[in-house]
Amino acid sequence: MDSRIPKITVPLLGQMKAAGERLTMLTAYDWTFARLFDQAGVDLLLVGDSLGMVVQGLENTLPVTLDEMVYHTRLVARGRRRALVVGDLPFGSYQSSPQQAVESAVRLVKEGGAEAVKLEGGTTMAATIEAIASRDIPVMGHVGLTPQSVHRMGGHKVQGRKHGSAPGGRGRVLADARAVEAAGAFAVVLEGIPVDLAAEITAELAIPTIGIGAGMRCDGQVLVLHDLLGLSERAPRFAKQYADVGRQVVEAAEAYVREVRAGVFPTDAHAFHVPIAVAAGGVK
Repeated sequence: MDSRIPKITVPLLGQMKAAGERLTMLTAYDWTFARLFDQAGVDLLLVGDSLGMVVQGLENTLPVTLDEMVYHTRLVARGRRRALVVGDLPFGSYQSSPQQAVESAVRLVKEGGAEAVKLEGGTTMAATIEAIASRDIPVMGHVGLTPQSVHRMGGHKVQGRKHGSAPGGRGRVLADARAVEAAGAFAVVLEGIPVDLAAEITAELAIPTIGIGAGMRCDGQVLVLHDLLGLSERAPRFAKQYADVGRQVVEAAEAYVREVRAGVFPTDAHAFHVPIAVAAGGVK
């Protein structure tokens, strides 16, 4: 790592917000992409439970296990040098009690190499966030559209459009964000909420806000790598595709199939040969 480029730490993120520096976060699920994104200068690598959908092909994130999160976090931690690694706490690993949450967070840090953990929920998870943070494990909150609440929301739907303090209401999202900060989180993801609400939360909170489908007025942004690179079957409206890697992968595989079937690959340049023994005193 270039000594002129500082290692991203939790305190540094707060300093970056105070200085008006925008934060960048991408999801990563293995060593290869963690290494590449780290080289690109991404500030945070999120090992998201979104792996259930984009890696495992599931309909939602709910079946993802803590063991799976520990495994993928370990791979990502090996690939980064500068970025801060944040591991998601999957559904069922922290809802039962704050003690369960602490134990799950410890596993992500000790076995997975995470430098912080992320969990979904606001007012109802304040005691849980406080319990984890009190053990010196940095916690990132996540409010608004929370994928683990997909059944309650009736799908992945924008939150905070209606007034009120009921779940999904504008007042509730704002209260959730406040509760996350008060409980000791160092940052909060704002997902799937109106731009003006995200701006209001960002202006009020001292901790950084990281948006996804929350507009341009958050302190930072996060994208799922499959949406970034054109690997998703159906990217969400809020995502921007920066490359069409999916098309390139298909074209490369098609070319490989054609060449193997036509006998064009492999050639002699791709083969190994046994050296011919030369008799002593013979021609060399």
